[in-house]
Amino acid sequence: MKKEKTPPKWLQKARESWDNTGTKRPPFAIKPEKGQRSVWDFPRPPIIEKLDKPVLVKHAGKLIATTRNTLTVLETASPPTYYLPKSDIHMELLILMPQKTSLCEWKGAALYWALKTMPDRPVAWSYPKPFQEFAALQDHLAFYPQQLECYVDGQAVTAQDSEFYAGWITPDLTGPFKGERGTEHW
Repeated sequence: MKKEKTPPKWLQKARESWDNTGTKRPPFAIKPEKGQRSVWDFPRPPIIEKLDKPVLVKHAGKLIATTRNTLTVLETASPPTYYLPKSDIHMELLILMPQKTSLCEWKGAALYWALKTMPDRPVAWSYPKPFQEFAALQDHLAFYPQQLECYVDGQAVTAQDSEFYAGWITPDLTGPFKGERGTEHW
């Protein structure tokens, strides 16, 4: 039997620092109507869901990716983040931004990608060696809808308010969403 590694203390502390875990919706959360989901019901730690709807990413009308094999990460207070397989992305349109990285306490070390036509502006990121719990995200990229035209099932998505977060807001979600003004303390 393989023994699971205990996360370093700093990582465990970061994982435990969140009060809202999706088990009880806070009073300020918008109550979902029929056919909607509240992001306050999403769990923490986050989970991955498979999505079998067409997902499309474009820039200035040019196709960057199209797939029906999307993985979404659901996390308390945030709209889902959409991860598309590299095999369904026109990777020749992107370049790696070697000086830009970050670390997620759940997923691991991230690398960032830009369009070749906009090399100084990140439009996507990936986890080449994600933590074991999120191994499914390897060989996938998540795109910032703030920079691109993103569609789920033919419907344009709204970008999450933030330069850092990149959730895709669709009509079936209620918030408020992390990243909006006044949510800095979440």
